[in-house]
Amino acid sequence: QVQLVESGGGSVQTGGSLRLSCLASRYTYNSNCLAWFRQAPGKEREGVAHVFGDGKTYYTDSVKGRFTISQDNAKNTVYLQMNSLKPEDTAMYYCAADFRPFSNSGCQYKNWGQGTQVTVSS
Repeated sequence: QVQLVESGGGSVQTGGSLRLSCLASRYTYNSNCLAWFRQAPGKEREGVAHVFGDGKTYYTDSVKGRFTISQDNAKNTVYLQMNSLKPEDTAMYYCAADFRPFSNSGCQYKNWGQGTQVTVSS
């Protein structure tokens, strides 16, 4: 029912940067969890970055110090700033949301975008 639309993917060289955007069809303020996942061919989907309703964030170890998740609630948009990109970051990136009000509970990602491709060449 709720639509998430990703944009901003593309092809860059190693060391380059991209900013992914996820536009939601409803408000994002106070959402329990908003996140970016990625999936490379032949690999399992993994959570990359999460932001919670209290503003705290969590990143998988492989992207710490390079990626930043943020949101602009006035635009109902979640961003993923990706710097110092590596070939290993090549994947389809998906936006996901748990729109329940923040309650310091676990995340239940039931809303997903259709993905945006990120390709990093060496």
